[in-house]
Amino acid sequence: MIINDDSGLTGEWNSFPILNHFGRTEVIENTLNPDFVRKFVLDFFFEEKQNLRFDLGVVLIMVPLLLQDFLGQMFCTLGEIIGSTGSRLERILSGIPGKKCGNIIFTAEELSNCRDIATMQLCANKLDKKDFFGKSDPFLVFYRSNEDGTFTICHKTEVVKNTLNPVWQPFTIPVRALCNGDYDRTVKVDVYDWDRDGSHDFIGEFTTSYREFSRGQSQFNVYEVTLLSFKVESEYTFVDFIRGGTQLNFTVAIDFTASNGNPSQPTSLHYMSPYQMNAYAMALKAVGEIIQDYDSDKMFPAYGFGAKLPPDGKISHVFPLNSNSENPNCVGIEGVLEAYFQSLRTVQLYGPTNFAPVINQVARCAEDVTDGSQYFVLLMITDGVISDMVQTKEAVVNAAALPMSIIIVGVGPAEFDAMEELDGDEVRVSSKGRIAERDIVQFVPFRDYIDRQGNQVLSMARLAKDVLAEIPEQLLGFMKTRDIEPRPASSTTTTTPPGLHKLRI
Repeated sequence: MIINDDSGLTGEWNSFPILNHFGRTEVIENTLNPDFVRKFVLDFFFEEKQNLRFDLGVVLIMVPLLLQDFLGQMFCTLGEIIGSTGSRLERILSGIPGKKCGNIIFTAEELSNCRDIATMQLCANKLDKKDFFGKSDPFLVFYRSNEDGTFTICHKTEVVKNTLNPVWQPFTIPVRALCNGDYDRTVKVDVYDWDRDGSHDFIGEFTTSYREFSRGQSQFNVYEVTLLSFKVESEYTFVDFIRGGTQLNFTVAIDFTASNGNPSQPTSLHYMSPYQMNAYAMALKAVGEIIQDYDSDKMFPAYGFGAKLPPDGKISHVFPLNSNSENPNCVGIEGVLEAYFQSLRTVQLYGPTNFAPVINQVARCAEDVTDGSQYFVLLMITDGVISDMVQTKEAVVNAAALPMSIIIVGVGPAEFDAMEELDGDEVRVSSKGRIAERDIVQFVPFRDYIDRQGNQVLSMARLAKDVLAEIPEQLLGFMKTRDIEPRPASSTTTTTPPGLHKLRI
């Protein structure tokens, strides 16, 4: 079997399109039910659509690098494999008209890496006095040893003022930062006396290791420094929760205010050109096609806001795009797009641009499922400034306590400076004296991602990569604050830290 990742290149290789050739399995002779042993390590990025193609064929013995007889192929994304129950995906092989090519099964696991978090507290007794007036102001500096014999700083404690018998506050450090997964690797600890001008006085040093730390208080006492407490906890990753069954529930909300322009005119942001997608459709498709891999039923609630609805022209700030108030779900991302285009033909664009009703609508759903089995992602696409900022801030603060994230994409030429208030990267959103528990809002203007050559696929990929990058950490942040652990997957898994994931399939 040959594995390729889809780079969009064209050409021919052994009768198959040329892709980025990733690798091939071993050859298993004389069987129709091969169980391949060789595994492949891939980098997994949640925020990217990583297309894969698998070719199966019979190898010519005299020319082992070529496939003599093509047996079938299968296309999928890496996200589809990870998002399947237990990260096990079974698909039908195709590629030969009129012939059943059989099935192919994939399993994926996250490669083991040191993902433990150590929490420790230390104290010292009878340290040297370094200050002429008063006692010392001691602090500790931890260094991890490198393969070449050098040391890299990995932690500093706080300074304890005017004492020779300091008790430092407990601190937490990833074990990989302390020893890079090697429990016997040397850890050097320097003891300093703090000076205001930065010329800290060296008191002394000692060397130890993670393994010595882990033996506990009774076994650790060096250079007048005593370990008061030490514990290790596992750090779960995004993939742990997905493999354990956590579903991402994706909801879309689209701005139908009059500032978008008449949808029948080419100048409108809602214009439905027969030749290319408008910015709303591009943003929806870019984000939705990635998230859908982590939602098993592929049913997505889709809403509009800021329009007058038939038949009486009543203004609505949260209406279902499929006109079904009892069931706003659309089948797949294509179903959402169809409902969006149909709404453009039936509603009257109006205003104002109110966000709070839609956020509260999704928050009510998230309130009902706080056990870690579901996490809600709301995508809001808008062309203008929010009209109900006070109410929206309150809605965001409330939603920050729920399993929920909000992505806001601004389309068109408007200035979106006010939107930055909701994106809590620098300052958390607050309302009526309450500060949001977590940063759950990501805002971006779509114009920053549009390819200058007009390549819509590239524009969509850039947008998705940026707006979805924070979702795994936001999910983990909620789970951690609620002490929620991932449920066991159907197969054993070991994992790496969040961000870049190494996956074996």
